[in-house]
Amino acid sequence: MTLEEIGQTIEAEVLTGQDRLRDEVAVGCAADLMSDVLAFARSDAILLTGLANRQVIYTADVAGISAVCIIRGKKPDQPTVELARQKGQVLMTTRLPMFVCCGRLFAKGLPGLGYLDISKGDGDR
Repeated sequence: MTLEEIGQTIEAEVLTGQDRLRDEVAVGCAADLMSDVLAFARSDAILLTGLANRQVIYTADVAGISAVCIIRGKKPDQPTVELARQKGQVLMTTRLPMFVCCGRLFAKGLPGLGYLDISKGDGDR
């Protein structure tokens, strides 16, 4: 699924990385605990989070995640937006809650992080 399709599906506003909206994403990751993101994230994921601070951008960068969407109508401050731009990350916001975002994306065919392993009988991650 492309970042553009994801943005349309969850009614997101793109703050940075408009030139990368045709990039493909293989899985979704939804978390507010950045330790979970570091433990389980993949570089082909989009991170959905309720956190709207620079730590999210730093964590996504370390984990290799190139797209972040901040949920529940939260808006990051300008230094956070600038950091995402400097790191080359796509940064989006949506007014929708996490559960709705995850449901819409899953219904459109985007699996969640770990789902691919579970569906193959490999256990959860």
